[in-house]
Amino acid sequence: MPALVLAAAAVGGTATANAEPETAPGTSARAAARPTASVTYDLGDKAYRLPGTDKPVEAAGVVRYPADLARGRHPLVVLLHGWHETCADPEAEAARTAAERADDMDAYTAANKKLFSWPCAAGTPALPSFRGYDYLSRRLASRGYVVVSLSANGINASSVTGDDNAAARAALVNRHLRMWERLDRTGKGALAGAFRDATGRRKNVPFARHLDMKNVGVVGHSRAGAAVTWLVADRHRGQLPAGVRVTAAVAVAPAYNVMTENMADYTVTRVPLAVLRGTCDGQVGDEALSFAAEAAAGNRHGFRRLRIPGANHNFFNTQWSPHSGQVASFDDAVPVGKRPGWCTDRDGAPAARQLTEAQQHRAAVTRIDAFLRRGPGRGSHPLGR
Repeated sequence: MPALVLAAAAVGGTATANAEPETAPGTSARAAARPTASVTYDLGDKAYRLPGTDKPVEAAGVVRYPADLARGRHPLVVLLHGWHETCADPEAEAARTAAERADDMDAYTAANKKLFSWPCAAGTPALPSFRGYDYLSRRLASRGYVVVSLSANGINASSVTGDDNAAARAALVNRHLRMWERLDRTGKGALAGAFRDATGRRKNVPFARHLDMKNVGVVGHSRAGAAVTWLVADRHRGQLPAGVRVTAAVAVAPAYNVMTENMADYTVTRVPLAVLRGTCDGQVGDEALSFAAEAAAGNRHGFRRLRIPGANHNFFNTQWSPHSGQVASFDDAVPVGKRPGWCTDRDGAPAARQLTEAQQHRAAVTRIDAFLRRGPGRGSHPLGR
């Protein structure tokens, strides 16, 4: 299978207006010399309704791309976050914490409802989980990819769980892929004229006919890790939009429905798949790795199962990490008794020195970048030339 490797014409060049020649974690000075730029798009908090629930879901994302976008065609990488609070309401968070301490379930439920509502109440900002992978987007864009990180707050605020949740997130990715394919092929559609710069002003970006939609990678974290596995599963590949080919998938600390009644919904034999999990993940158990291995049994295109010593669950997303100061951010690693700085994923399990947020970002960037660029096995590459 061809790899997500870029043609030389797609990665060189000099900085252009609004370019951002910043260094991403784990990036060498040489790689950082390739400048990038970014835009956002937002088609509304109620862009569509979840089937079966009629709950509203947004269609929004942040895009990081090479500043020399107009040279050649660029593989597309889609990032998706998992389940987390949707509204940045510090008063509701404080009320929830107090209710938990007082064992007041009614007060806890009321506060939690505010934190998981969608759209958020007037004056309450949405919690931007989709901005939590900017460090990864910068690295990949500096390599020549166009990287889109999607918001999924509407799904998080819904009651959809288990396999239905994985299916709903996969459908969200497909909805965005359909818009990107049309934009690239025709220059038209919902995304035409929808991009905004950091000041909120409309920005024209020459994405049309400069994307390689037959060369798409998908990366999902937490419940979105299950979603990207579902997306590329053999039985769901037919749901991809016409003109789109996904050639690599990465599940980061995936929260699989390990009690699923139909393993075929996750069986991946035709797309390279990598799964990452930290040894200090306090939210997703080690069974995520064994589940992925079962799902990828017989995958001749490549499977990688990677443990990251000292990594937890939340540090993969900067918005969920304490350093952000964001509502509902916390360190989920399990501390080890009399060994400060050490952690594990459960009492009595082997311990490791805990990675800082920056160290965990570098570990994730290095592994994901290597998988997308060099491929999972001998002579193979996930994302095509």
